[in-house]
Amino acid sequence: MKRLLGALALFVLCAGLAHADGADAPRFMPLAIHLDSPAPVAAWQFELTDRNGAMKVVGVENGGHPAFPRTPYYDREAVARSSAERIVAADYSLAEDSLLPIGRMRLATLHLMLEGEPDFELRLVTATTPAGDAIDASITFTKPSDNTRENTP
Repeated sequence: MKRLLGALALFVLCAGLAHADGADAPRFMPLAIHLDSPAPVAAWQFELTDRNGAMKVVGVENGGHPAFPRTPYYDREAVARSSAERIVAADYSLAEDSLLPIGRMRLATLHLMLEGEPDFELRLVTATTPAGDAIDASITFTKPSDNTRENTP
């Protein structure tokens, strides 16, 4: 019985040391991507990377605006393999100008697996009007854990 208790204590101690070596257990987090635009948005593209390499994209949802009803375009194969350490997502709409979003809109929700602390870099590649003119828009993301908005130039 003493040997069994000793082996159990050794196992618990080793498990505690293995976790104390800095290796974080994987955790999952949704990240909402928002666009603020002063003009009707007909097309957009963004890129999200993690400077620390802690992020893997495991899923993508649409933003919910009726003008963009489908999931944005992205590398589905890389996401399916869980090898998407960065993501470029884009979408367009052929809806009438009056139905396109103006102001703040959610472009997408990214589902991430994190191993360690991420350092996100979000970049708006483009946002355009129905005529194809560039829009001076800003892009942000929202973390659910603290409900804060972060801007990335």
